[in-house]
Amino acid sequence: MASRIVVIPTRRAHSNHAEVARSIGIDIIAGRYAEGTRLPGDTELTAMFGVSRPVLRESVKTLVAKGLLSTKARVGTVVRERVAWNMFDADVLAWHLDAGIDKRFLDDLAEIRLAVEPRAAALAAMQRSEEDIAELRRSMDRMRKEASDSADFADADLALHVGVARASGNLFMRSIGHVIEAALRASFLLSAPVEPEDRETVLLWHQKIVDAIAAGDTEAAFQAMVFVIHNGMSRHEGTMIEAAMAADSGDPS
Repeated sequence: MASRIVVIPTRRAHSNHAEVARSIGIDIIAGRYAEGTRLPGDTELTAMFGVSRPVLRESVKTLVAKGLLSTKARVGTVVRERVAWNMFDADVLAWHLDAGIDKRFLDDLAEIRLAVEPRAAALAAMQRSEEDIAELRRSMDRMRKEASDSADFADADLALHVGVARASGNLFMRSIGHVIEAALRASFLLSAPVEPEDRETVLLWHQKIVDAIAAGDTEAAFQAMVFVIHNGMSRHEGTMIEAAMAADSGDPS
């Protein structure tokens, strides 16, 4: 499925050059500027955004640093191939949410989660402190209190996963968790367990993660995290089917 599933607007930038970079970045990610194509010239872009040339140049430098653009003499400013984009850049992730995330985005996110989070859970079972366990239990309590399709439930879910990364004691895993927070939150919103049976399954297996970490059971923590990620992926599939049916019927929702 190539169509976008959902747009999740992020906060706007605080400076002119950052806002211009954000706008061009979203257009690139959404495919309005295709890979390998040249951006319009400075004169057209400055008129389009109502900014000065120095502001535009600073915006382009930002996008070059994030891997979205390249600049060459006598060639101009060209959109780079997707594989060059820095997907661990917080702005690039946020712009994906603004542009509208699709199946490829969710699949890629699930794969990096499977590569990192189960190991983080196993490490947490070995390294966790009493405060780590208390924080994970607070996150579980929040999940149980909130409606499954609410932003508060997604935030509590996110807090639990970030807490696992923190409890792992691995600085790289902690950093990855914080960098992809916005993408994870979007993923959790999309995979909200709205059916009672789904909700109970989600709560049960998140509790299994917490219990295994508290008990120091590395294998159980690893396997429970794997199940949670795969379970979320299955609910994403349902969301995509619903989105496709709504698009085919002309339903704007």
